[in-house]
Amino acid sequence: MKAVVMTETGSPSVLETREIPEPEIQHPTQIKVRLQTAGINPIDTKLRQRGLFYGATPPAILGCDGAGEVIATGEEVSRFQAGDKVWFCHGGLGREQGNYAQYTVLEENRAEFLPLRLSYPEAGATPLALITAWEALYDRGRLEEGQTVLIHAGAGGVGHIAIQLAKIRGARVLTTVSDSEKAAFVTDLGADTVINYREQTIDKAVMEATGGRGVDLAFDTVGPEVFRQSLPLLAEYGTLVTLLDPGDALDTSLARNSNLSIAFTLMLTPALKDLEDALAHQGEILRLGGEWMSEGKLKVKVSRILELEDAPAAHQLIEEGHTLGKLVLMTG
Repeated sequence: MKAVVMTETGSPSVLETREIPEPEIQHPTQIKVRLQTAGINPIDTKLRQRGLFYGATPPAILGCDGAGEVIATGEEVSRFQAGDKVWFCHGGLGREQGNYAQYTVLEENRAEFLPLRLSYPEAGATPLALITAWEALYDRGRLEEGQTVLIHAGAGGVGHIAIQLAKIRGARVLTTVSDSEKAAFVTDLGADTVINYREQTIDKAVMEATGGRGVDLAFDTVGPEVFRQSLPLLAEYGTLVTLLDPGDALDTSLARNSNLSIAFTLMLTPALKDLEDALAHQGEILRLGGEWMSEGKLKVKVSRILELEDAPAAHQLIEEGHTLGKLVLMTG
């Protein structure tokens, strides 16, 4: 089969398209999938730059998100049969093969049925971002109807899904963007207040929009500087959820004095630590999120669809930043 192989750590040039043997079912509860699409996520670029989990070393195939058709099943598989369309977030971290390839094998309980009316590019683009946004807002942030949430980088892969999840929950959404195109995009998604941080001061804009109160929940998808900037923007008893390490130079006095909560979310933790209950919960997120997508309540923006051989270019685009929505590789 054709696959993109990470040959060593380094720049996008270490991703090479090769012909390698197809994976085969090794356990009776596994399914073999002919992949059609693979999502590109920032974690892919970080693993390529810094190295794999589990102490694994290259060569390796990256890509956590995948969608395709079941072509074979183990003798104990009960949920799927050949011909079923599936999507999943699985592999690509170093232990199991990732999805920058034409075929993959995985345990049946790691896959979900592809939602009705969802295309393969949409399906390949969604799982990691959907699960991340859901866990950040609903699980860690405990967002409730009527609350106000600040979502940083609202036009990004996770951010644009987070805006929609917040609106579904009945929250008021403030979000940051870097240009007018992204501002129009997030407005169409339902954002109530859009802050162009190149033209406005974020703290001033947030306080004006909230009457000086601040937000109930802030969601940092960017990094340490944004994390620190977000703390003063929270109302008393508010919550700051981050996807990233806030760094060592963290002054928590403001958080303590205002009774703030600080939460971290890493949707890969269940896979890295084999937490079966948490993995099952992520499956439930895909099922319910998929229903909302089929009903038109939730959508994913696929900004570019690239060929498998274009994986290095896709990584370069991610690393340049400011990507609108998601990038997807066609693997089939």
